[in-house]
Amino acid sequence: MAAPASSTSSLLLVLVILLAAALISHSSANAWPASSSGSGGGGGGLSAGFYDETCPSAQDVVRRVIQDARVADPRIPASLIRLHFHDCFVNGCDASILLDEDLPSGIHTEKRVPANDNSARGFDVVDDIKCELDKACPGVVSCADILAIAAQVSVDLVGVNLFIEHTSLLSNSLYYS
Repeated sequence: MAAPASSTSSLLLVLVILLAAALISHSSANAWPASSSGSGGGGGGLSAGFYDETCPSAQDVVRRVIQDARVADPRIPASLIRLHFHDCFVNGCDASILLDEDLPSGIHTEKRVPANDNSARGFDVVDDIKCELDKACPGVVSCADILAIAAQVSVDLVGVNLFIEHTSLLSNSLYYS
């Protein structure tokens, strides 16, 4: 007997979220070696509290925009996680998926390749996040970081508990005996 569509969809969502969480964890742990000065752009390494001093409201702004967007479309958190995954999958987490094409000059981007065209969603929400962050702290938060923070906040908003309980076969056999 086939599984109901809702349980299949739920399982797929959990798998996508786990994959995104692993990708976010991997990209933050292995992005760039830390610079000796620890300041400035490029090569400075990633840290959980990177914007604590330069844009302390960044996480709250991203969360608020996503929560507002989620009212109109409950799939937005999953869409933002997928957008971050597709950005990181090609050439690293560089926000290149956000770039618009310029057909007259012959510039083609990831945004409109067949795998993403009419499939990747959430660009408007990322634009809204960028606009709100530029009001709060102009020019501070990079687009790549916006995607990463949006994916992290989306995982949190979906409410998936990533804690895996370790049990033993003995305890399971005792439970069922």
